[in-house]
Amino acid sequence: MTDRPDVAGGVTAAADGGPDDKVRRQFAVDRLVAFSDGVFAIIITILVLDIRVPDLGSGQSLRDSLDEVWPTLVSWVISFLLVGMYWVGHRSTFANVRYADIPTVWLNLLFLLPISLVPYAASAIGGYPDDPLALHLYGLVLVAVTCVRVILLAYLQRHPALLWHPPGRETRRLGQLAAAFPLLVYGVAMAVADASPALSRFLFFVVPGLYLLLVVLLRTDRRTRAAAEDIS
Repeated sequence: MTDRPDVAGGVTAAADGGPDDKVRRQFAVDRLVAFSDGVFAIIITILVLDIRVPDLGSGQSLRDSLDEVWPTLVSWVISFLLVGMYWVGHRSTFANVRYADIPTVWLNLLFLLPISLVPYAASAIGGYPDDPLALHLYGLVLVAVTCVRVILLAYLQRHPALLWHPPGRETRRLGQLAAAFPLLVYGVAMAVADASPALSRFLFFVVPGLYLLLVVLLRTDRRTRAAAEDIS
């Protein structure tokens, strides 16, 4: 008996433990990961391309011109850290994926869709740093990225045949908690955007740090240490 897709979209285990060559080719995860890494690399490259040395106007010093670029630099730092956070999470998730069935491929594409809009949203807050609409747009893009990530993670967790090491119940719960955590901060950042754009930008900036802190706490607390070992 050879490996074959099951009715749930997963892959049944072979009696001899060896995957069929056709199944390996059809459900191999390598190309999906390579494509995703390429998209992440392009996104980060586009982010930095938005930073340009300004032309000096009449009677304008370089310092004055650089002051005009400051909001763009801030949006680049925020976006770079956030995209990096999602890349680390994607890398960690797919390190445990043995097979990528059709729903996994499409969910991964849907995950890359909103994250590809991050450079556009970053340009918006770089050009209009104090405009609440720009901050709301930025937040909505990040909310979409996070929601699709949570859905993708939930799908993989509910189809253990796709994974090398299916997680236990507590690991699934903590993984979903960590993945959804940024939604809380994004919501607060969007809520305060009208009253304090600077605070809103700061909240977006600290999301990667808060996420890392949450992961560290989960992985060091004796009550959650074992279940949170693979969360990153």
